[in-house]
Amino acid sequence: MKIRSALVAVALSFCPVAAWAGLAISANDGKQLQKAEATGVTPDSISVIDLGKYPPKVIGSVKVPVAMIGSPNAVAVSKNEKFAIVTAAQKVNPADPYKPTPDDRVSVIDLSDPAKPRVVQTVNAGLQASGVSMNRAENLVLVASRADGAITAFSLAGNRLTKVGRVDIGAGHEVTDVAFAPDGRRAYVTVWNPPAIIELAIDGTKVTRTGKDLVTGKSSYGAVVTPDGNWLINTNVGGAATGADKTGTIAMVDLKTHKLALSLPVGRTPEHATLSPDGKHLLVVLANGAAYVKTDPSYGKVRGILKIFAVGPGTLKEVAQSASCHWNQGATWSDDGKLVLAQCASERTIEVYRFNGKSLTRDDAATIAFESRPGSIATRLSR
Repeated sequence: MKIRSALVAVALSFCPVAAWAGLAISANDGKQLQKAEATGVTPDSISVIDLGKYPPKVIGSVKVPVAMIGSPNAVAVSKNEKFAIVTAAQKVNPADPYKPTPDDRVSVIDLSDPAKPRVVQTVNAGLQASGVSMNRAENLVLVASRADGAITAFSLAGNRLTKVGRVDIGAGHEVTDVAFAPDGRRAYVTVWNPPAIIELAIDGTKVTRTGKDLVTGKSSYGAVVTPDGNWLINTNVGGAATGADKTGTIAMVDLKTHKLALSLPVGRTPEHATLSPDGKHLLVVLANGAAYVKTDPSYGKVRGILKIFAVGPGTLKEVAQSASCHWNQGATWSDDGKLVLAQCASERTIEVYRFNGKSLTRDDAATIAFESRPGSIATRLSR
């Protein structure tokens, strides 16, 4: 029997079984028209990118409501890569296609066959549904709604969402993102205006404010919590909390003391910050004032920037940077932390970079082209 079992195992090892080692889900927005361009509305969609082979490539896609004007954290992927959740902060405005209107849709995508993703559910959160976060137990999902100033809570079972509650942050509070702590007992809300980081307590499906709020800078946008649960890192597009300097900052909050530990100027418009899977490096995406369209005289002269920082206890040390593209959006890491994918809304591409711990190098031959503008992206290890 042992010999037979060994022979079966060998035979199976040569069978052409489909296997996917690391998927990235890119949400692509077809509504963001620019009058200087001749293109019209294209379909919103998500694309499934296989990171198991090099160069990465799109292996599947499906039409689904998404939006790039909102948090780059508008995609969440299950740990087993069997499903993804995406939000849509905007939809097409029939009266004026150049001015999309707020949307509130949240969709679940079945990835059991990643080459053929399927939309299996669409539900409604608050208006301008933006950042989305799923706890590690994958039974609770929180969605930040900027126009409603609220967090909507959904229970998750069998790849289906059920609305179970809502936390009103306040009328006029532009809620952009929400991130779970690793233990799932706390979550942190990022508010653009008036800027704040707001802590939530979680007990089952009950979500409440703790009252432990903190201001880390102006125009706070996105957040992530380190794998050890000790530090919250967030972007502040408008700069530090005090002073006139508008240089964008990255802030680190000590979650044991609820005090600001670091406010680091990093450059213009740091919308997205994402940790490597091991938590040792932070990737920051800077729009850097780059033009959106090729007819702009500054196009090509000013580009976006990617920066990578080594993460320590309350410290960030820059280790690498690279010029990027125009109107850059979200970014994500491969599972091993050796590749970075960065979205370029103007070019309608995703750039691929190699990272060796010391330098960040773009591989132009690996660039992936899209019909619509890539606007948010995630893997199963994004946060």
